[in-house]
Amino acid sequence: MDLKWYTHSDAPAVRSLLLDVHDEVYADDPDPFHSRERFSYFLDLWSGREDWRCVSGWQSGGPVGYAYGSMFKPGGWWKGSLRPRDVRGRIFALSELMVVPSWQGTGRARRIHDALVESTEADFVTLLVDSAHPKVRALYEKWGYAQRDEAKPSEDSPVYAVMVRAARTDAP
Repeated sequence: MDLKWYTHSDAPAVRSLLLDVHDEVYADDPDPFHSRERFSYFLDLWSGREDWRCVSGWQSGGPVGYAYGSMFKPGGWWKGSLRPRDVRGRIFALSELMVVPSWQGTGRARRIHDALVESTEADFVTLLVDSAHPKVRALYEKWGYAQRDEAKPSEDSPVYAVMVRAARTDAP
């Protein structure tokens, strides 16, 4: 699998690609929260951050998936959750990790995830997982994450498991 890297300045050029992969992943999901329109709001919000970074995977001429996120500002954390007291320093918020259905379960998600996380200078990485998806939460636990809280960041959002792990082995 080939990896491609993007930054804030690349966001307009890759926006359609990210939306199209989202649409493929959520094609059978009738929840309005997972609509293209709703997702585009979050995509624009995250990619509008100057330190936004994204990694996409490519194989056989097409996209496999992508991951993106950015650093929380000092004191920043997920809306609807309190940051754990022992999570300090530089914190990378992994906002999205999506793999198209035909590539799910092949290990590509982990490679994309690791490439993105390893490109940061974070002490910790955190993400949200829909609490209605225990298999996804269990996968992240295998990758070293631990659930530290739950959050419902907006009225129309699901309840999320707030997961955290050290980004590097030398994290405080």
